[in-house]
Amino acid sequence: MISFLGKCMQNLYTSIKYLITGRSRWEHVVAQAAAISYDSLLISLVIAFVSAAVIAIQVSKQFLMSGAEAYVGGSIAVVMIREIAPGFVALAIGARAGTAISAEIANMQVTSQVDAIKTLKVDPVGYYFAPRLLAAAITVPMVVLIAELVGISGGLFVSHATIHLRPARYINSVWLWLSTKDIYISLLKGLIFGVLIALVCATQGYETKGGAKDVGESTTKAAVLSTVYMLMADFLINLIFYL
Repeated sequence: MISFLGKCMQNLYTSIKYLITGRSRWEHVVAQAAAISYDSLLISLVIAFVSAAVIAIQVSKQFLMSGAEAYVGGSIAVVMIREIAPGFVALAIGARAGTAISAEIANMQVTSQVDAIKTLKVDPVGYYFAPRLLAAAITVPMVVLIAELVGISGGLFVSHATIHLRPARYINSVWLWLSTKDIYISLLKGLIFGVLIALVCATQGYETKGGAKDVGESTTKAAVLSTVYMLMADFLINLIFYL
């Protein structure tokens, strides 16, 4: 795992240098943005809505029994923005787009397309990695932000349907509990998670050797590794900003 992390850092450095020199084409970035975030938007929003709805079901009646129903909106909003939306969106994008990135690059590696790029004196790491990293860094925080709005709205809907909590009390609780720091940190998480997913999955695909069977194994390993690194990053971010 340490060796793989070192390869990820090397690829990240090469990709940043490739971007700084302006050799990455924006049409490639836009295409990767659509593949990474836009195509994963629907499933991410469904997960956010259902998660908030489940949380609302769990806490609404308990808060009502203790006379603290005014805190329902704030509780759901804090949980969604601090943890649920960034984490679940990253998991959804990793499961859908991350595995696709790994499989695509692994297939290019085993069919010698990467070697063909090298013969044209093009850096394959910069060419393949840079657009994906930039696209993930830009668009994953956007998906996280939309998921937060959808999740809070889902909590509002379920709270009103279950305990007849008035929308005004719910929204007022959200405004009282939330801070701009929580929103900024959630967007930071989205950026870091997006870069991690793209970097880890692309690196795993790039390191693939063999044939079709190895492509499948590499894709599975990419999904596992991206999840592990994302959870480790989530722990460190929470340790730095909320301890």
